[in-house]
Amino acid sequence: MAKLRIAGTWVGVIDLELENWTVAMLREEVAKRSNAQRPDSINLISAGKVLKDGDGSQNLTQLGIRNNAKILATRVSVDEGKSLEQELMAEEERSRRLARVKAAATALSKRHVDGSLPIEDFNIELENQGGQKVQLGTETDQRAVMMGLMLHENAKNLLTRQLYKDALEVLTMGEEAFSLCDPKVLEFIDNVPILQIDMVWCYFLLRDISWLSVAGIRLEKAREGLERCHGKDFSRVRLLQAGCQPELALHMRLELLEGVVAYHNGQLDKSKKALTSAQAKFSQLQVPDEALSHVMSMGFKERDARRALRLNNQDIGRVVDFLFEEKAKRKQKREDDIQHKIEIMELKQYGVTPLKKAVNVEKLKELVAIGFEKKLAAEALRRNENDFQKALDDLTNPETNSAIQLDIESRKRKREQRAVNARIEELVSMGFDRSRVVAVVQAGETMEQTMSRLLPEVDPLLAFDANSSGNPASEASNLNPDSVEGPLTADEERDVEMEDELARDIGKADALSDYDIEVTKEGEAIQEYLALLASTDSKEALSLC
Repeated sequence: MAKLRIAGTWVGVIDLELENWTVAMLREEVAKRSNAQRPDSINLISAGKVLKDGDGSQNLTQLGIRNNAKILATRVSVDEGKSLEQELMAEEERSRRLARVKAAATALSKRHVDGSLPIEDFNIELENQGGQKVQLGTETDQRAVMMGLMLHENAKNLLTRQLYKDALEVLTMGEEAFSLCDPKVLEFIDNVPILQIDMVWCYFLLRDISWLSVAGIRLEKAREGLERCHGKDFSRVRLLQAGCQPELALHMRLELLEGVVAYHNGQLDKSKKALTSAQAKFSQLQVPDEALSHVMSMGFKERDARRALRLNNQDIGRVVDFLFEEKAKRKQKREDDIQHKIEIMELKQYGVTPLKKAVNVEKLKELVAIGFEKKLAAEALRRNENDFQKALDDLTNPETNSAIQLDIESRKRKREQRAVNARIEELVSMGFDRSRVVAVVQAGETMEQTMSRLLPEVDPLLAFDANSSGNPASEASNLNPDSVEGPLTADEERDVEMEDELARDIGKADALSDYDIEVTKEGEAIQEYLALLASTDSKEALSLC
């Protein structure tokens, strides 16, 4: 027998067998001895942890309870107990979700950087602010940047939904992802300093002043990073954005946060200077009703018009040009997305290389431009792990060229035979005679022609079922090459829901998303801290009198 020493609502020692008792049994015993009407009104705490009933299968020994252990028993109302349980469940769910976000970002960045054939009908690529694809350092650097960007976009979505604690967690993950990249690579992009600003913005929105020392360091790094990327007079970013002034709101938020940190560190003059500058920028960002109405009268939506006016310093002529350029960019992006989807579907027909990579589209285009047939060129690249020169050597060698063509034809026949077999099995499962089905299907007729010849043999109700949507498996079989060409198969552990959420966040972003800030909360914060400074000045003046 073991002994447990109980303190709290009841004080004493309980003799029991640790291997045979569960938390529920202990809770019930403590409730009985403390005259509690309901066991669920008793909380048991050991070594700083609340003991949970779980599924009732674990005994106290398995939970780490030892002989002579001290257990604290507290009594709560049933409602409080339920509230605590709900809070714990919510925290566990939140932790699981954050873990899913990180895992999904890791999986997506890996698949879309290393050249693997996309499982999805889209491909994620890094672009600069001009919309051109970029290669940042090594594959590891590229993956780290992509993962950091995905997590940053997800965090901004959480910020919009006012889930500040979750947003901060995801931003921290993003910072960790960026830290895996070569620092020299990060010097060329402003995403990291913007992430630092967003982290401090989360500190502020959570009103957690315990982060002040870290906040100051983050803001210093952010300012250095922005000046390196944008230029001290913002000339570089304005040149990239054709005269547009997108950085104003971002720098206003930076100055606001610098003023807040300085205020809480007792640096009142520095705080006032930063907040006054932020207030001036805030005034610049206010959109006059007349200007908004004028732009909307040209047929533009309110959100687009307000955004354009903020980003272009209320210059109507530049605003209109900007809106038409944005419209053209969105149209071009839709067309590009459609083309990408077509390319990906085409790539899936070619299969993957021995190292499970997709056929390189750009190298394929080069071979086709030279004059080689597309499927032949794709197969040459697939066999040679996308080595352009080796693929070209195979294509220009009559023997290897002939072997590749024979191989393509062989696999094509296998695919066609699989499709025929799948159709036969589908029709047989509907009740048709196998020998009759084989004869009709091998005649090479379409599905409609096959059905019209077979239908008189079966009951009309069965015939109606046979004309329905059919067996998805047989339809899919027409798309699957054989194992040599094999397309990428989805990992069973893949979190489709979370990956789709991250992809949607990325899809909504554009080159100006990081600068497109709704500044209402910033304006309120500026007024709040300027009032605090004014109050401090008044107190100092009175003390001098």
